[in-house]
Amino acid sequence: MATYAHTVPVMERHRFDAASLDRYLRTHLAGYRGGLEVRQFDSGHSNPTFFVAAEMSDGKRRDFVLRKKPPGKLVASAHQVDREFRVISALARTDVPVARAHLLCTDDSVIGQMFYLMDAVEGRILIDAAMPGQTPAERAAIFDSMNDVLARLHKVDPATVGLGDYGRSGQYIARQVARWSKQYAELKTEDIPAMDRLCAWLPAHIPAPDPEPGDPTTIVHGDYRLGNLIVHPSEPRIVAVLDWELSTLGHPLCDIAYNCLGYHLTEPPHGFARVDFKKLGLPTESEYVAAYCRRVGRAAIANWNYYLAFSLFRLAAIAQGVYRRGLQGNSSNPESIKMSKSARERAELAWSLVS
Repeated sequence: MATYAHTVPVMERHRFDAASLDRYLRTHLAGYRGGLEVRQFDSGHSNPTFFVAAEMSDGKRRDFVLRKKPPGKLVASAHQVDREFRVISALARTDVPVARAHLLCTDDSVIGQMFYLMDAVEGRILIDAAMPGQTPAERAAIFDSMNDVLARLHKVDPATVGLGDYGRSGQYIARQVARWSKQYAELKTEDIPAMDRLCAWLPAHIPAPDPEPGDPTTIVHGDYRLGNLIVHPSEPRIVAVLDWELSTLGHPLCDIAYNCLGYHLTEPPHGFARVDFKKLGLPTESEYVAAYCRRVGRAAIANWNYYLAFSLFRLAAIAQGVYRRGLQGNSSNPESIKMSKSARERAELAWSLVS
């Protein structure tokens, strides 16, 4: 049996007309013959994600993953599953591991929201950096593979793969701070003084120039972390990168800083600041960053704490949005109602790094 992340029956608030999906796939998915099975992955807070299995013309059942926009009123710039479909389709031609994308449906009448369908990639989602059950050597190899895949992504020429217009070049941080400040203000439910201070401080202290010489605009994932990667079922290597919702053209140092936030967060599973790195076989933050620099040809990264604070600021704004959707009842994860605390803690940690 194939190894995938945990699934549950489709949650009530995310149910859709499976018969309508069946009719659509008969017309738009090559080789589709019916026998549709739909379950929901129980992880994630943003775009609802579903496991889909079906009979194909070769007589075999095949597994797919469907990602769609959530129901309800949405922020205009969020949940752009069409962008996810575009970027993984483009990266399929590179050495960045992604699932094969099959189709994008922009017709809301089919299941209620825009969605796309891609292959289900067999493997493990190891959210906890301590990776229980793995040996120190395996943990080290998985972290090294995670580092290598991010470096590969940042070395892809956007124009070569048809993503030259996937975002704007330059001034990425300034635009991102403005975007997330605006979104935070729209979704604010209580005062978080640290967020207010960051909204003012971050745009006034952007490391100049952006991007710095020798550090061109690249494709950035935007949410690159262990929990958004599929690890091979038995080998310590990454076989697919998931959740491209926040991807765009941007500053690669923001991506690597975001990837390192676990070194500064203490609460498992995402935070691992207090673990025994040597005992677990994990690299330290400085070792991890040095490996990335070697792979992309950098000597070092100046203003590291700024990039960390910026990444935490984004994460706080995202957490605030998740919490707001939880209050409205249209989040894809029932745990979203607890995210208010996360927004405050991340903002306060960000401010402590730069104040």
